Amino acid sequence: MTDVVRWAVFGCLLVPAVLLAHGDSAGGALTVALGLAAVTVACRALLRRAARAAARPPEGAHRGGRAPRVVRR
Repeated sequence: MTDVVRWAVFGCLLVPAVLLAHGDSAGGALTVALGLAAVTVACRALLRRAARAAARPPEGAHRGGRAPRVVRR
């Protein structure tokens, strides 16, 4: 588990606990916890997708060998 995921889990647990401690309803705290978990999952998916896209070579890039020779007339 990465540090980012650990902090996200910590936040998803801490925020509802603080809400309950300050008198919010259990339903409200559960709703907040589920919302935070959904945002965390979405962000993690987007970060993984961006990392995979960054690791790929750019479109149209040559896969080794020499670059084509340009002949000027």
